[in-house]
Amino acid sequence: MALKLIDHGSKEYRQMVDLRLQMLRKPLNLSFTEEELEKEKNDILIGCFDDDRMEGCCLLTQTEPGVVRLRQMAVISGLQGKGLGRALMQFAENVARDMGYKKITMHARKTALGFYEKLGYRACGDEFIEVTVPHYEMQKDL
Repeated sequence: MALKLIDHGSKEYRQMVDLRLQMLRKPLNLSFTEEELEKEKNDILIGCFDDDRMEGCCLLTQTEPGVVRLRQMAVISGLQGKGLGRALMQFAENVARDMGYKKITMHARKTALGFYEKLGYRACGDEFIEVTVPHYEMQKDL
C-alpha cells in the first residue's frame, strides 16, 4: 500500500474521481459537474494505491486559516474494514499538520460515525441531511 499526494488533472486524479463516483455518488444517483471538479484545484488530494491501482482516497479543503475539511473519503468495496481508511486518515492528518493546519472538520455520513469516533473525531451539533443522506459535522484538533 502506497499513500501519496495527487496532482489535479493527472491520471491518478482521474482514478480518484472515478472511485468517488462509483462509491459515493452513483449509489445516490448523483454525478460530478465540471465546476465541482474545477474547484478541487487548490485542494490537497490524497490516494492509496496498490501498484498503480487506486484503492482509496480523500481530499482536504481549506475552510479558514488553520482549518481543513476532509471530503470525499472513499475505499473500494471489499477492502473496507481492512485498515485502508485508517491509514488514509492518519496520512491526511499528518499532511495537514505538516502544512500548519490545527483542525480537521468534516460532514460525516451517519453510517461512518463510529469509524471516525475511533480515530478521535467528535460530533458537533445535530444530524442533518446532505446529498439525501444523514450526516454529522465532526472535528478533531491536530
